[in-house]
Amino acid sequence: MNSHGTIFKEFICKSGWKISIWSLQTRKISGSHRPVMSSLRSFSVLHSLPVLWHLFELIICIKDTCPQHQTVRLQNSTMAKTKELSKDTRKRIVDQHQTGKSESTIGKQLGVKKSTVGAIIRKWKTYKTTDNLPRSGAPRKISSRGVKMIMRMVSKNPRTTQGDLVNDLQRAGTTVTKVTISNTLQRQGIKSCSARRVPLLKPVHVQARLKFAREHMDDTAEDWENVMWSDETKVELFGINSTRRVWRKENTELHPKNTIPTVKHGGGNIMLWGCFSAKGTGRLIRVKDRMNGAMYREILSQNLLPSVRALKMKRGWVFQHDNDPKHTARATKEWLRKKHLKVLKWPSQSPDLNPIENLWRELKVCVARQQPQNITALEKICMEEWAKIPATVCANLVKTYSNCLTSVIANKGYVTNRAGTTRQRNRLRRHVKYVDANNLRRCVITFKNKHGSGE
Repeated sequence: MNSHGTIFKEFICKSGWKISIWSLQTRKISGSHRPVMSSLRSFSVLHSLPVLWHLFELIICIKDTCPQHQTVRLQNSTMAKTKELSKDTRKRIVDQHQTGKSESTIGKQLGVKKSTVGAIIRKWKTYKTTDNLPRSGAPRKISSRGVKMIMRMVSKNPRTTQGDLVNDLQRAGTTVTKVTISNTLQRQGIKSCSARRVPLLKPVHVQARLKFAREHMDDTAEDWENVMWSDETKVELFGINSTRRVWRKENTELHPKNTIPTVKHGGGNIMLWGCFSAKGTGRLIRVKDRMNGAMYREILSQNLLPSVRALKMKRGWVFQHDNDPKHTARATKEWLRKKHLKVLKWPSQSPDLNPIENLWRELKVCVARQQPQNITALEKICMEEWAKIPATVCANLVKTYSNCLTSVIANKGYVTNRAGTTRQRNRLRRHVKYVDANNLRRCVITFKNKHGSGE
């Protein structure tokens, strides 16, 4: 043991304070692994650990018998550089220097090396501050021109891989790693994300979506409250469970509690048809066989009109369904005409415009929580959860439907989040507040040129 250790040994033994010895890695050198304080009458533990003495900084936490908790740090001269001095300590060094004290005296009083005191004083004399000065650091591997090239390539093709970018930079004379590419993109606000799966939109679909949004932009909330929304969906027995996350320790990924049992083809599924309006959910039925035009017309006959009567829809209500071939068949159109039903003209490939998709998602989440084990239980739970959906949820979906149309216009007709971004929605709303539908196209172009995409 060196002289410092001998001094501390005598100091601790004479005082008899309760202490606990720790290393920089927060592992206890003496005693059990748990931080239990013990009274040490000797410092013999350091004699048996000469190697650790030179490798670790020992922190002696003095407890209980002191008027206030103190921490005494003993550092061997062979150890690595310690943390920088606090701002308060630097200020005290300067203050004492201004009173005329020498560097040696200041170092002894504050427990700081003379060389450190001198460095602090010289910095204060030169820069009139003791704060850390800006450090240059290593120069960036990729120049500003290279960053612009990377951003240009990523903007042109978001599916570009890091390997492709590394090869392109290497051909330009800059050799970097994939980590450097990733860090550069993150500094530019670009991060790697999973691409969302959306319906394929052809130019004709995009134009139809824009036309639909412009035509109905001026519709009031009362107009949308008079619409009966409908759609079909498939519910897997074990489908949505695949998205669940678990909290677990390392190397316990195969513990039964941390796994999700899977079966081939999802374990089975059921097809559902349902409808809803701003006043609440309508009927939900299971489609047991493969649906065709005749079966679809039978479903409408037995469930659509009863749902309208149960929800007390106003006269002149409008029926919405998508452009599935069964829905647009000549026989189906004739049936709707004979029933004197007004149908909302719907753009193809636009499930994101149908608010019932939000209810389907809510239904599937609620069903997955109950973990049905067979098709019969799955159907029963679906019916129960559908009936539990509050009417207020349905009303809010319909009430905010104009936000969806705003987002479609702002996104130039492409698939968009149903709610849209708040900033994008509000800015466009303010811009088109007093504009009729005929001038909406010119208005949106002006808005885009002025504010950009809003992303």
